[in-house]
Amino acid sequence: MPVTADQSTALTYSSYLALDEVLAAQRPLTDKHDEVLFIIVHQVHELWFKELLHELARLQEELSGGDSVHALQTLRRTLAVLRAVIAQIDVIETMTPTQFAAFRPELGGSSGFQSAQFREIEAVLGRRDPRTAQSFEEGSPERARIEAAMSRPSLLDSFLRYLATQGYPVPPDLLGRDVARPAEPSERLRAVLLTACRDGGFAARIFEQLLSLDEDVQEWRYRHVKMVERIIGHRPGTGGSSGAPYLYRTVSAPAFPDLWAVRDGL
Repeated sequence: MPVTADQSTALTYSSYLALDEVLAAQRPLTDKHDEVLFIIVHQVHELWFKELLHELARLQEELSGGDSVHALQTLRRTLAVLRAVIAQIDVIETMTPTQFAAFRPELGGSSGFQSAQFREIEAVLGRRDPRTAQSFEEGSPERARIEAAMSRPSLLDSFLRYLATQGYPVPPDLLGRDVARPAEPSERLRAVLLTACRDGGFAARIFEQLLSLDEDVQEWRYRHVKMVERIIGHRPGTGGSSGAPYLYRTVSAPAFPDLWAVRDGL
């Protein structure tokens, strides 16, 4: 809730940041020392995921409007946030398998696979898999957000609109495609991207930052799977998933394959 001018005189650091609520949100199920770390790291992840969604929404607006300067600024911030997310894995890796096993049985069916915000981020980046939404209860806010994200233009769609605003000949059928479906590889799009890269202007700089974003997401996935493997090996995950074997399959799946394919022609 926004703070009004009348309230500003009573505003404190603690009240502005709602620290009473934030610091009371860690509710361990056991008396094991390491469970608090486990909770805090995952809560921090979710806070950063919220910020990523906030920035990605702004980025899509800026790209669709042809705003090169602000899009680059937002991309730089997005990358900085994503790298902060990756750094959290260093913290969780201080936990040994024995320390995690001491409270793992109490986690029941809860799992990182149930992170609705990460599924929403995947949808913004272009993933179109109805099963990701169907794993959440029908009618739930989480499912509604994921389904809404899968029905909107992806970040790649916004970049194509940006290229069109800069005068690049993006094929009309790609600009008007069904955004609820996965984007298909396109040689015609690669030709446009190749031209933009060779021109070396704002479009090329945004192209490079989008590649960095994709690379950092893949790095996060890799660091995540190695963390899981380090702590629980190849045993099933807490939510009944296959754990590390499933995560390995996601590591090498880029969000923007056409952007990577252009490298062959440079």
